[in-house]
Amino acid sequence: MNPIIKEPANGRPMTDQQIIEDVTRKISEHGNQLRKRYPILKYQNTLGAGVMVFSVFGMVTTGALYIQGAIPAWLCILANALLTSFIHEVEHDLIHRLYFRKQPLAHNFMMLLCWLARPGMPSPWVRRGLHFHHHKESGTATDVEAWITTSGNPWGALRLLKLIDGFLFGLVNAVRAPGWRQKVKLLGRIIRLNTPLGLLYWGCWYMFLGYHLVTWLGPMAGLEVQSSAAMLQVMEVVNSAVVIVVAPNIIRQFCLYFISSNMHYYGDVAPRNPLQQTQVMNHWWLWPFQLFCFNFGSTHSIHHFVVRDPFYLRQMTAPVAHKIMAEAGVRFNDFGTYKRANRFGTESVDFQSRG
Repeated sequence: MNPIIKEPANGRPMTDQQIIEDVTRKISEHGNQLRKRYPILKYQNTLGAGVMVFSVFGMVTTGALYIQGAIPAWLCILANALLTSFIHEVEHDLIHRLYFRKQPLAHNFMMLLCWLARPGMPSPWVRRGLHFHHHKESGTATDVEAWITTSGNPWGALRLLKLIDGFLFGLVNAVRAPGWRQKVKLLGRIIRLNTPLGLLYWGCWYMFLGYHLVTWLGPMAGLEVQSSAAMLQVMEVVNSAVVIVVAPNIIRQFCLYFISSNMHYYGDVAPRNPLQQTQVMNHWWLWPFQLFCFNFGSTHSIHHFVVRDPFYLRQMTAPVAHKIMAEAGVRFNDFGTYKRANRFGTESVDFQSRG
């Protein structure tokens, strides 16, 4: 494959838009070659549905095995965290209508399964609008999706809280907002985005933490903690829900947000310029995080150039796509982004001096 030529025959250097078009064309051509080489890739709907069925069936199976006492909680949590990372990729492809585009019943049923498996996220129908805007205005002040994943925020306790518990962060953010009108507005938005599944999801999590914290600290403080039969029955359901659904998604979401928020640049990027929107993060020490977000840091940059390819094809095109993007000037493993709060510019950001 020919390298990207930054100085055409006419002697004029290529503009960023020309380079972007060249990158997109070359990656798309390689994807087409893979489709010809592996005929199974023609069955895109079947492959997407197959990953969905495998993942949901896997979660149900591990959940049943845990409830029966056949596997420990930690194994169920890690297995389901891995499976929900597959489901997240399927949902992302569904948002771009890559599966069952002309079959709305099948398409929306898969969207519903994605939401049920990851109830701590806003509905995929709501996320579709946010995500399309993210592609148009990635890294700019109006990119709500990037802000949700903590891009552009200085590192500290609040950013860490946002990575771990977006609902609690939203409440803290609402409390810290200036004026009662703004507080109520933010609180209403949090409730709306999390209704109904998110409220059940976070409710189970907080009940789980509260109950076990009291039963653990009570005896240490000399208090006798007793639970009624009804409470024990409720906590049996809550404990199972946390192990099977909540804890796996918290692990998956933390890993995804940690990778995504640092591979996306934010705040000073040129509008609609994929050369500045993302970097490739594929260093070896990131693998514990990449494992639970389906190698997102290595492959998501490809998606900013070529939207039409499903997640599994991005994995296949990555070796060639990385060479093409590197020649075009896309950054790789720019860990200075941690100090710069994800700014594209290479100077550190002094938030204190900015007030």
